Amino acid sequence: MPIFWRVFAVNAGLLAVIAVLLLVSPVEISYPIKPIQALIVLVGLAITLVANILLLRRAVAPLERLVERMDRVDLLRPGQRLRVSRDDEVGRVVLAFNQMLDRLESERQRSGRRVLAAQEAERLGIARDLHDEVGQLLTGVLLHLDSSAGSAPEHRDDIEEAKRAVRRALDEVRRISRELRPEMLEDLGLVSALTELSTSFGRSGIRVDRRFDTSLPKLEPDTELAVYRIAQESLTNVARHSNASRVTITLERGPDSVVLRIVDDGRGFDSARSEEHGGLRSMRERALLVGGALAIEQVPTGGVEVRLEVPATPVAEPLGAPS
Repeated sequence: MPIFWRVFAVNAGLLAVIAVLLLVSPVEISYPIKPIQALIVLVGLAITLVANILLLRRAVAPLERLVERMDRVDLLRPGQRLRVSRDDEVGRVVLAFNQMLDRLESERQRSGRRVLAAQEAERLGIARDLHDEVGQLLTGVLLHLDSSAGSAPEHRDDIEEAKRAVRRALDEVRRISRELRPEMLEDLGLVSALTELSTSFGRSGIRVDRRFDTSLPKLEPDTELAVYRIAQESLTNVARHSNASRVTITLERGPDSVVLRIVDDGRGFDSARSEEHGGLRSMRERALLVGGALAIEQVPTGGVEVRLEVPATPVAEPLGAPS
């Protein structure tokens, strides 16, 4: 029955009950009204209102649940659907809401992949410019200083100091270039890239313990890049915000998946504030785009645990294999 006729039936039924009671009951209303008559009218009104509230609440309860879910829905946490238990207008509204979420999540995933691909292409271009243009320019300056050192021995100390500054700048350019374009990931794979990343991070003074499984299943290139970028962002957050002295990085095989865990012993974080400013949301979005699951939680001893699980690439059966 449509919800309009359902509400109408509730109110019409209550009015009919009141009319029948007035017709068959011995209660009389006279003027001036007596206290007992006023009490009977007020009690009847209260009973009618309570019955009306109870019956109408049952009719519109799914709409209230729908409004609550719409207020709390987050496209970075997929699968938030309402159960469709009726086939009236309310059920069709709930079904339309679920279908809308399906379309939004699908479109967000497609657009997110395009955005990340554009970002990686831009990173690659910047890294090449730094390596080819700025790196070569600094190298030229360094060679020029070498040639000038012999012709101006009285300024040898100043020239040596300038050479040290140029070398530091050149090292910094190379470091930024490696962070923008993880060549190790492309050439030697995820484990080698994470080993280099953790080794570089250990130079910041924070102790790094790493345990990488040697028999990991194969991952898609986009998935490997997502794991690397999330690990990179997690270590950056540790260095900037955690005040930690130790970080443990593990990469291990899961059931048809690969699991990355990064745990620090720092001071923890305000999860609501971090997500509001987008620090964790970008990591969640990157994980979501490759079908992964990301959990970021406080650990009981203090600090933060980042756990990422991504699906492994299915192994294709050889031709002619029995089905």
